[in-house]
Amino acid sequence: MNLGGKEKKLVLNIKELCKAHNITMSELARMSDIEPSKISALANNKRQRIQISHIEKICETLNIQDANEIFTIMDAEK
Repeated sequence: MNLGGKEKKLVLNIKELCKAHNITMSELARMSDIEPSKISALANNKRQRIQISHIEKICETLNIQDANEIFTIMDAEK
């Protein structure tokens, strides 16, 4: 992603959200019906593509009204 001439990356705040909601990533996987390996990959920013359905399920599970709580845009590491 390129914003304002600088390379950026989209980071998902899964670990922080789990901590804030006092649940584990395994519990989030079970509650949201997303495979634990996919939750882990999202949390560790290992996925190149993010399924919108996963974001929707996480928002629904954690009662998040604004999906911006899930994302952070950071400078890409070079």
